[in-house]
Amino acid sequence: MPELPEVETVRRTLNELVAGKTIASVSVMLPRIIQRPAEPEQFADALAGHTIQRVERRGKFLKLMLDGLVLVSHLRMEGRYGVFPGDEPVEKHTHVIFHFTDGMELRYKDVRQFGTMHVFADGEEGALPPLNKLGIEPLADDFTLERLTGLLARRTTKIKPLLLNQSYVVGLGNIYVDEALFTAGVHPERAADSLQPEEWEKLHSAVRITLQRAVEAGGSSVKSYVNGQGEMGMFQHELLVYGRKNEPCHTCGAPIVKIVVGGRGTHYCGKCQP
Repeated sequence: MPELPEVETVRRTLNELVAGKTIASVSVMLPRIIQRPAEPEQFADALAGHTIQRVERRGKFLKLMLDGLVLVSHLRMEGRYGVFPGDEPVEKHTHVIFHFTDGMELRYKDVRQFGTMHVFADGEEGALPPLNKLGIEPLADDFTLERLTGLLARRTTKIKPLLLNQSYVVGLGNIYVDEALFTAGVHPERAADSLQPEEWEKLHSAVRITLQRAVEAGGSSVKSYVNGQGEMGMFQHELLVYGRKNEPCHTCGAPIVKIVVGGRGTHYCGKCQP
């Protein structure tokens, strides 16, 4: 599933490609992707004639800000957007097409068919599902050490599942939690209330640094991820533990271990993360 760096990269590329374009019509080939309004015809009618002002992000969700409306889109496992000329053949697994008045098209392709789209009146999207219960943004100014520890430091749950919980901190998935915990030197099975103040400080810094570096690299193309221009991310070449089972740790040389924590495959170094 695309995590914050991948979704942020898609946001940036889409912003360049579609901001200022007006939707002439919408074609929905897979109705279940459309969540609000429930009927695809109502979804298409609501968007027709509206202009995309800009593309924003909330956690792992894209927000296409139109004149008076907001389209909230979640890519789930393998959803992807691309902009194409209207006369270019449509690829298999393309489920939603936004036809622009200039002849170009924004196409949503999703092999796994898990993606979702919601349309809201501008300003109401934050008060309703799926955005209303999301936590703090780890790259925002209000992601402070004090706020992070206030949310998590007294909890007896293992630290990795807490960091994956989108109601506390948004945008973190399996890849970047593993990477941040390694950078901070914190074992993924540590109970949150066992972390010392200096460990929280390291973890807070590691989360921000890991995500910032991943955004700069265009995200991680571990599986099928590409950005809005069809380009792969490059951060997978910088991963320190994720996907490196039995390979030597770059810091100490010990083999990277893979276990299951909270139902998720988890990579760590037993020496660097005691």
